[in-house]
Amino acid sequence: MEIKITEDATNWYEKELNVETGDAVRFFVRYGGIGGRIPGFSLGINLEQPHTIHASTSINGVTYFIEESDAWYFEGNNLVIQFDEQLEEPQFKYES
Repeated sequence: MEIKITEDATNWYEKELNVETGDAVRFFVRYGGIGGRIPGFSLGINLEQPHTIHASTSINGVTYFIEESDAWYFEGNNLVIQFDEQLEEPQFKYES
């Protein structure tokens, strides 16, 4: 599994979350929300350091990651994070 994130999405996280070199952004599965890969679940984000990484990528010194405990949600799919210009926020997509 890979995490792919566009430059525009990265810029949004850096600005909105005030992330900087050495920080880490976790994508985690949460119950509820809309637009998730599995009905009834969606992704949340949190600033925290990783423990047991399932997948990660590092951009501008910031680590974007998914913990092993959330791997079930992706079932072999990559997480693609793009920036939605109309909504002015990141958008999650899943690709095999």
